[in-house]
Amino acid sequence: MSDSSAWTGHGELLAEAARRAGRYLDGVDRRPVAPTPDALAALDRFDEPLPEHPSDPLTTLSLLDEAGSAATVATTGPRYFGFVTGGTLPIALASAWLGAAWDQNAALPVMSPVAARLHEITRSWLVQLFGLPGGTEVAFVTGATMANATALAAARDHQLARAGWDVQGQGLRGSPELTVVAGDKAHSTVSKALGLIGLGRDRVLRVPVDGQGRLRADLLPNVHGPVIVCAQAGEVNTGAFDQFPQIVSWARERDAWVHVDGAFGLWALADPTRQHLVRGLADADSWATDAHKWLNVSYDSGIVLLRDAEDLRRTFASVAGYLPPTNGFEAMHHTPQSSQRARQIEVWAVLRSLGRTGIAALVADACRRACRIGAGLAQAGLEVLNDVVLNQVLVAADGDEATNRLIAAVQAEGTCWCGPTNWNGRVAMRISVSGWNTTDEDADRSIEAIRRCAEQIGALRGPG
Repeated sequence: MSDSSAWTGHGELLAEAARRAGRYLDGVDRRPVAPTPDALAALDRFDEPLPEHPSDPLTTLSLLDEAGSAATVATTGPRYFGFVTGGTLPIALASAWLGAAWDQNAALPVMSPVAARLHEITRSWLVQLFGLPGGTEVAFVTGATMANATALAAARDHQLARAGWDVQGQGLRGSPELTVVAGDKAHSTVSKALGLIGLGRDRVLRVPVDGQGRLRADLLPNVHGPVIVCAQAGEVNTGAFDQFPQIVSWARERDAWVHVDGAFGLWALADPTRQHLVRGLADADSWATDAHKWLNVSYDSGIVLLRDAEDLRRTFASVAGYLPPTNGFEAMHHTPQSSQRARQIEVWAVLRSLGRTGIAALVADACRRACRIGAGLAQAGLEVLNDVVLNQVLVAADGDEATNRLIAAVQAEGTCWCGPTNWNGRVAMRISVSGWNTTDEDADRSIEAIRRCAEQIGALRGPG
């Protein structure tokens, strides 16, 4: 074949890709959630020398499917309960395919008018959905880690600017002391973000938490000067929410910036039945979340939200002679990255397709099924360690060794996949329900599979 033939025939190639993808999705509910040893062994087919010459793209696609599909973890299926990984809604997948065909760089409106317009619309919809202040700005990044880093960098620069210091011009050396306050159970990505932006992982004032991992607002320190306090919507193990009214009140007395890590928990703002958890949450200054978790778009898709777009621009504006003048929201001037894919396409498509009530149901149904799983496992004789207020369930057998054996047995059995965690000095199995396609039947099948595994390894204590 000629050197150019590798890049032709896109119609046939895309149709074949769609056929293979459809077959994968049609079978994802019937396969083990984790790949089998044979599937992992088949990955050796990818080990080959770099080809010297072009070849038929269909053969490459075939190899990718035949050697790769079975070696995936079925995270898009209905019984993957690890790492708060949502599946992919059909409209998210379809719009992602179209968006990939467009291949838009969403950095500037002049580079993609459609991405710019969808950003404006999606920003407005998200602010309405979450009930945030009308001027709140939205920017898309890779995930909650980068959303936290983006918001905290903007918070750093805002707080130090109020103290007369220009971080972007002068750097951090010699700057006024900035205090960061967070709960003992703040997620590791917050620490990672603080290290990334130069504030240090180990210089945080840690506040004790209660039995569910909520920051003890009554124990917040009496600090002065530039301050950032990091609160949490949805503790990663228990799903618990910090006491936002008390935290915000403490912060306003000190002109402190309130940042909320809400990687999955922020979506509780969309569910009217969860309003008791989110009271005061909208009074913060910045928020971080993921669309690839509870909104069930494809990876990767993080969202950062700030009360004032100028706080993002102060930190991330890029200056170059070839850049056009300001024309609406310019993503490259409000995020760490310049070139970036148009993540707003999928977010817009899901929001438009589900609407306000559909998003609320997506959250409420997952929470209801988490409660169903927790109750079923407690009835079976396992111990549930948390108050199931959201989509997180922590389960333990009789002792850490038995719990570890239970987790291994569940993962090997394949009906569902749950991961390990440590909670208050105990090993626990962590169950996170966030897939759009998880049904009551899936919950019940998972309860029965976990019960059966616990019985086989002798980990049940009897009905509770």
